Amino acid sequence: MKTITDQTGTVITIPENPQRIISLVPSQTELLADLGLNDTVIGITKFCIHPENWFWSKTRIGGTKNLNLDRIRSLQPDLIIANKEENEKSQVVELSKQYPVWTSDISSLGDAKEMILSIGEITGHMQQAQAIIEKITTEFAALKSFLENLKPVAAAYLIWNNPLMTVGGDTFISSMMQASGFKNVFEELKRYPEISPDSVKDRKPEIVILSSEPYPFKEKHLEEFRKSFGGAKIILADGEMFSWYGSRLQYAPAYFRRLFEQIQS
Repeated sequence: MKTITDQTGTVITIPENPQRIISLVPSQTELLADLGLNDTVIGITKFCIHPENWFWSKTRIGGTKNLNLDRIRSLQPDLIIANKEENEKSQVVELSKQYPVWTSDISSLGDAKEMILSIGEITGHMQQAQAIIEKITTEFAALKSFLENLKPVAAAYLIWNNPLMTVGGDTFISSMMQASGFKNVFEELKRYPEISPDSVKDRKPEIVILSSEPYPFKEKHLEEFRKSFGGAKIILADGEMFSWYGSRLQYAPAYFRRLFEQIQS
Protein backbone atom coordinates (compact mmCIF):
# COMPACT_ATOMS: atom_id res chain seq x y z
CA MET A 1 0.00 0.00 0.00
CA LYS A 2 1.08 3.61 -0.50
CA THR A 3 -0.13 6.98 0.76
CA ILE A 4 -0.77 9.81 -1.72
CA THR A 5 -2.38 13.26 -1.72
CA ASP A 6 -4.98 14.18 -4.35
CA GLN A 7 -5.59 17.63 -5.91
CA THR A 8 -8.00 18.63 -3.14
CA GLY A 9 -5.34 18.03 -0.49
CA THR A 10 -6.96 14.80 0.74
CA VAL A 11 -4.56 12.05 1.80
CA ILE A 12 -5.59 8.53 0.78
CA THR A 13 -4.04 5.07 0.95
CA ILE A 14 -4.20 2.92 -2.17
CA PRO A 15 -2.74 -0.38 -3.38
CA GLU A 16 0.70 -0.20 -5.00
CA ASN A 17 -0.90 -1.09 -8.34
CA PRO A 18 -4.73 -0.76 -8.26
CA GLN A 19 -6.48 -3.54 -10.17
CA ARG A 20 -10.16 -2.54 -9.84
CA ILE A 21 -10.60 1.11 -10.82
CA ILE A 22 -13.86 3.01 -11.20
CA SER A 23 -13.87 6.35 -13.02
CA LEU A 24 -16.56 8.93 -12.22
CA VAL A 25 -15.59 11.46 -14.91
CA PRO A 26 -15.67 11.14 -18.74
CA SER A 27 -12.43 12.99 -19.53
CA GLN A 28 -10.53 10.98 -16.92
CA THR A 29 -12.06 7.74 -18.21
CA GLU A 30 -10.64 8.49 -21.65
CA LEU A 31 -7.26 9.18 -20.04
CA LEU A 32 -7.30 5.80 -18.29
CA ALA A 33 -7.96 4.14 -21.65
CA ASP A 34 -5.10 6.02 -23.30
CA LEU A 35 -2.81 4.99 -20.45
CA GLY A 36 -3.52 1.37 -21.37
CA LEU A 37 -5.71 0.37 -18.42
CA ASN A 38 -8.31 -1.62 -20.33
CA ASP A 39 -8.22 -4.65 -18.02
CA THR A 40 -8.04 -2.57 -14.84
CA VAL A 41 -10.99 -0.17 -15.19
CA ILE A 42 -14.20 -1.96 -14.17
CA GLY A 43 -16.76 0.84 -13.94
CA ILE A 44 -17.55 4.14 -15.70
CA THR A 45 -20.44 6.64 -15.86
CA LYS A 46 -23.15 6.71 -18.50
CA PHE A 47 -21.54 9.89 -19.87
CA CYS A 48 -18.15 8.22 -20.46
CA ILE A 49 -18.59 7.95 -24.23
CA HIS A 50 -14.88 7.68 -25.09
CA PRO A 51 -13.58 5.18 -25.94
CA GLU A 52 -16.72 3.79 -27.54
CA ASN A 53 -15.87 0.15 -26.84
CA TRP A 54 -15.61 0.96 -23.11
CA PHE A 55 -19.02 2.63 -23.21
CA TRP A 56 -20.53 -0.65 -24.36
CA SER A 57 -18.35 -3.09 -22.41
CA LYS A 58 -17.75 -1.53 -18.98
CA THR A 59 -20.26 -1.55 -16.13
CA ARG A 60 -22.05 1.81 -15.94
CA ILE A 61 -22.43 3.20 -12.44
CA GLY A 62 -24.91 6.05 -13.06
CA GLY A 63 -24.30 9.68 -14.00
CA THR A 64 -21.58 11.99 -12.72
CA LYS A 65 -24.05 13.80 -10.44
CA ASN A 66 -26.21 10.78 -9.65
CA LEU A 67 -24.00 7.79 -8.93
CA ASN A 68 -25.44 4.37 -8.21
CA LEU A 69 -23.63 3.75 -4.93
CA ASP A 70 -24.94 0.22 -4.54
CA ARG A 71 -23.64 -0.76 -7.96
CA ILE A 72 -20.26 0.76 -7.14
CA ARG A 73 -20.14 -1.23 -3.90
CA SER A 74 -20.99 -4.42 -5.77
CA LEU A 75 -17.90 -3.92 -7.97
CA GLN A 76 -15.60 -3.71 -4.92
CA PRO A 77 -13.16 -1.15 -6.37
CA ASP A 78 -9.70 -0.65 -4.92
CA LEU A 79 -9.52 2.91 -6.38
CA ILE A 80 -12.16 5.45 -7.42
CA ILE A 81 -11.16 8.47 -9.51
CA ALA A 82 -13.42 11.52 -9.14
CA ASN A 83 -13.47 15.28 -9.79
CA LYS A 84 -14.36 18.07 -7.38
CA GLU A 85 -16.57 19.95 -9.81
CA GLU A 86 -18.21 17.16 -11.78
CA ASN A 87 -19.17 14.87 -8.89
CA GLU A 88 -21.42 15.57 -5.92
CA LYS A 89 -19.39 16.08 -2.75
CA SER A 90 -21.85 14.13 -0.57
CA GLN A 91 -21.54 11.04 -2.77
CA VAL A 92 -17.74 11.26 -2.91
CA VAL A 93 -17.62 11.57 0.88
CA GLU A 94 -19.91 8.56 1.26
CA LEU A 95 -17.76 6.43 -1.06
CA SER A 96 -14.56 7.52 0.68
CA LYS A 97 -15.79 5.88 3.88
CA GLN A 98 -15.28 2.49 2.22
CA TYR A 99 -12.87 3.00 -0.69
CA PRO A 100 -9.89 5.18 -1.60
CA VAL A 101 -11.19 8.09 -3.71
CA TRP A 102 -8.65 10.21 -5.60
CA THR A 103 -10.22 13.55 -6.58
CA SER A 104 -8.94 16.01 -9.17
CA ASP A 105 -9.49 19.78 -9.00
CA ILE A 106 -8.81 21.45 -12.34
CA SER A 107 -9.13 25.04 -13.52
CA SER A 108 -6.07 25.38 -15.78
CA LEU A 109 -3.86 23.53 -18.22
CA GLY A 110 -1.24 23.21 -15.48
CA ASP A 111 -3.77 21.50 -13.21
CA ALA A 112 -4.70 19.11 -16.02
CA LYS A 113 -1.08 18.14 -16.66
CA GLU A 114 -0.56 17.56 -12.94
CA MET A 115 -3.64 15.31 -12.87
CA ILE A 116 -2.43 13.26 -15.84
CA LEU A 117 0.98 12.69 -14.27
CA SER A 118 -0.58 11.83 -10.89
CA ILE A 119 -2.92 9.26 -12.38
CA GLY A 120 -0.04 7.84 -14.40
CA GLU A 121 1.94 7.46 -11.19
CA ILE A 122 -0.79 5.91 -9.05
CA THR A 123 -1.77 3.41 -11.75
CA GLY A 124 1.79 2.39 -12.57
CA HIS A 125 1.65 3.86 -16.10
CA MET A 126 3.97 6.84 -15.69
CA GLN A 127 5.76 6.34 -19.02
CA GLN A 128 2.50 6.56 -20.96
CA ALA A 129 1.42 9.62 -18.93
CA GLN A 130 4.70 11.40 -19.67
CA ALA A 131 4.28 10.72 -23.40
CA ILE A 132 0.81 12.27 -23.30
CA ILE A 133 2.12 15.30 -21.40
CA GLU A 134 4.94 15.74 -23.92
CA LYS A 135 2.50 15.84 -26.83
CA ILE A 136 0.14 18.23 -25.02
CA THR A 137 3.03 20.58 -24.22
CA THR A 138 4.35 20.49 -27.79
CA GLU A 139 0.94 21.10 -29.35
CA PHE A 140 0.07 24.02 -27.06
CA ALA A 141 3.50 25.59 -27.68
CA ALA A 142 2.83 25.42 -31.43
CA LEU A 143 -0.60 26.99 -30.91
CA LYS A 144 0.93 29.81 -28.84
CA SER A 145 3.39 30.54 -31.66
CA PHE A 146 0.54 30.61 -34.19
CA LEU A 147 -1.43 33.11 -32.09
CA GLU A 148 1.56 35.23 -31.07
CA ASN A 149 0.92 38.14 -33.46
CA LEU A 150 -2.85 37.82 -33.61
CA LYS A 151 -5.25 39.93 -31.59
CA PRO A 152 -7.44 37.96 -29.13
CA VAL A 153 -11.06 37.70 -30.26
CA ALA A 154 -13.66 38.88 -27.72
CA ALA A 155 -16.01 35.94 -27.19
CA ALA A 156 -18.95 34.75 -25.11
CA TYR A 157 -19.08 30.99 -24.54
CA LEU A 158 -22.56 29.58 -23.90
CA ILE A 159 -23.04 26.22 -22.17
CA TRP A 160 -26.81 26.23 -21.57
CA ASN A 161 -30.09 27.48 -22.99
CA ASN A 162 -33.27 28.45 -21.11
CA PRO A 163 -31.74 29.88 -19.04
CA LEU A 164 -28.67 31.08 -20.89
CA MET A 165 -25.49 30.21 -19.00
CA THR A 166 -21.88 31.11 -19.67
CA VAL A 167 -18.48 30.48 -18.07
CA GLY A 168 -16.64 32.73 -15.63
CA GLY A 169 -12.93 33.43 -15.60
CA ASP A 170 -12.20 30.86 -12.89
CA THR A 171 -13.17 27.86 -15.04
CA PHE A 172 -11.11 25.43 -17.10
CA ILE A 173 -13.15 26.38 -20.18
CA SER A 174 -12.19 30.02 -19.78
CA SER A 175 -8.52 29.05 -19.52
CA MET A 176 -8.90 27.09 -22.77
CA MET A 177 -10.54 30.12 -24.41
CA GLN A 178 -7.53 32.20 -23.47
CA ALA A 179 -5.11 29.56 -24.74
CA SER A 180 -6.94 29.35 -28.07
CA GLY A 181 -7.01 33.04 -28.93
CA PHE A 182 -10.26 34.20 -27.32
CA LYS A 183 -10.89 36.78 -24.62
CA ASN A 184 -13.79 35.75 -22.37
CA VAL A 185 -16.10 38.78 -22.14
CA PHE A 186 -17.53 37.36 -18.89
CA GLU A 187 -14.15 36.64 -17.31
CA GLU A 188 -14.86 38.72 -14.18
CA LEU A 189 -17.76 36.42 -13.26
CA LYS A 190 -17.43 33.16 -11.31
CA ARG A 191 -18.20 29.57 -12.31
CA TYR A 192 -21.29 29.18 -14.51
CA PRO A 193 -23.59 32.21 -14.15
CA GLU A 194 -26.98 32.72 -15.72
CA ILE A 195 -27.02 35.63 -18.16
CA SER A 196 -29.53 37.40 -20.42
CA PRO A 197 -29.37 38.03 -24.18
CA ASP A 198 -29.06 41.74 -23.40
CA SER A 199 -26.03 41.14 -21.17
CA VAL A 200 -24.33 39.32 -24.05
CA LYS A 201 -25.11 42.18 -26.40
CA ASP A 202 -23.85 44.74 -23.87
CA ARG A 203 -20.43 43.01 -23.72
CA LYS A 204 -20.10 43.41 -27.50
CA PRO A 205 -18.41 40.07 -28.25
CA GLU A 206 -17.10 39.55 -31.75
CA ILE A 207 -17.97 35.87 -31.47
CA VAL A 208 -20.62 33.94 -29.55
CA ILE A 209 -19.59 30.30 -29.15
CA LEU A 210 -22.39 27.74 -28.74
CA SER A 211 -20.93 24.63 -27.14
CA SER A 212 -22.02 21.09 -28.01
CA GLU A 213 -22.10 20.22 -24.29
CA PRO A 214 -23.52 20.13 -21.70
CA TYR A 215 -26.41 21.69 -23.67
CA PRO A 216 -26.48 20.27 -27.21
CA PHE A 217 -26.59 23.47 -29.26
CA LYS A 218 -27.38 22.76 -32.93
CA GLU A 219 -27.60 24.56 -36.26
CA LYS A 220 -31.16 25.69 -35.49
CA HIS A 221 -29.86 27.80 -32.61
CA LEU A 222 -27.62 29.86 -34.90
CA GLU A 223 -30.57 31.61 -36.54
CA GLU A 224 -32.46 31.79 -33.26
CA PHE A 225 -29.69 33.78 -31.58
CA ARG A 226 -28.67 36.03 -34.50
CA LYS A 227 -31.40 38.50 -33.57
CA SER A 228 -30.47 38.41 -29.89
CA PHE A 229 -26.77 39.22 -29.92
CA GLY A 230 -26.45 42.23 -32.20
CA GLY A 231 -23.71 41.93 -34.80
CA ALA A 232 -21.76 39.12 -33.15
CA LYS A 233 -20.83 36.15 -35.30
CA ILE A 234 -22.29 32.95 -33.87
CA ILE A 235 -20.55 29.60 -34.23
CA LEU A 236 -20.96 26.03 -33.01
CA ALA A 237 -18.00 24.47 -31.22
CA ASP A 238 -16.96 21.04 -29.95
CA GLY A 239 -17.42 21.35 -26.20
CA GLU A 240 -15.16 18.38 -25.50
CA MET A 241 -12.19 20.31 -26.87
CA PHE A 242 -12.82 23.20 -24.48
CA SER A 243 -13.86 21.27 -21.37
CA TRP A 244 -12.24 17.80 -21.35
CA TYR A 245 -9.02 17.99 -19.35
CA GLY A 246 -7.58 14.51 -19.91
CA SER A 247 -5.71 13.02 -22.84
CA ARG A 248 -8.08 14.75 -25.33
CA LEU A 249 -5.93 17.83 -24.70
CA GLN A 250 -3.45 16.31 -27.17
CA TYR A 251 -5.85 17.17 -29.99
CA ALA A 252 -7.36 20.42 -28.70
CA PRO A 253 -4.68 22.85 -30.03
CA ALA A 254 -5.09 21.65 -33.63
CA TYR A 255 -8.86 22.02 -33.27
CA PHE A 256 -8.50 25.52 -31.78
CA ARG A 257 -6.27 26.58 -34.67
CA ARG A 258 -8.82 25.38 -37.25
CA LEU A 259 -11.60 27.15 -35.36
CA PHE A 260 -9.62 30.39 -35.13
CA GLU A 261 -8.77 30.26 -38.86
CA GLN A 262 -12.45 29.65 -39.65
CA ILE A 263 -13.43 32.72 -37.67
CA GLN A 264 -10.72 34.92 -39.18
CA SER A 265 -11.81 33.97 -42.68
